[in-house]
Amino acid sequence: MRYTGPKVRLSRRAGVPLTRKAVRYFEARPYPPGEHGRKTSRRNAGDYGTRLMEKQKLRWYYDVSERQLRRYWDIARRRPGRTGAELVSLLESRLASLVLRAGLAPSIYAARQYVNHGHITVDGRKVDIPSYLVKPGQVVAVRPRSRAMQPFVAAAEGVYADDRIAPYLDVNHAELRFTLLSRPEREQIAVPVDEQLIVEHYSR
Repeated sequence: MRYTGPKVRLSRRAGVPLTRKAVRYFEARPYPPGEHGRKTSRRNAGDYGTRLMEKQKLRWYYDVSERQLRRYWDIARRRPGRTGAELVSLLESRLASLVLRAGLAPSIYAARQYVNHGHITVDGRKVDIPSYLVKPGQVVAVRPRSRAMQPFVAAAEGVYADDRIAPYLDVNHAELRFTLLSRPEREQIAVPVDEQLIVEHYSR
């Protein structure tokens, strides 16, 4: 199941801010949540705990369930490249992930909601499946009738945009659209995880 509780708690459990909103909260309370959070040492986790937490961080970052992540793992294993890098590339190619990365949404949770509610099109056709894998050359945009909504007005002004646009995206914020130029490569993806630990977790 996907986590539906307070999102900042996930960042505190993971030890890194997983969303923009979590950054200032994490700076104020960088320790794990809960009554004994201040006394908890992350360094005491064993090998299994460390690998498990890295896998959870990836899940939380992309807001996918364990079942979904396992499915992507199975696909990544069958690809010719490094399994960990292929796994991250697959997750980054999801429609919801790219809507976030392009600066059309403030968080992965909002991006998922925008897709689910039918505000996003791919090559001019409405797609309401957050897990849809976007292919290089495809154009993703906000539907014309949704563009007057406040979140998209803010997105058109670049409010949610990263300081640097990912090199695999060509983004036009004013027009609320972007094109996936090429397959995301692991070296280009800003995700705070060590995918090798995830490979070790699933390979045990």
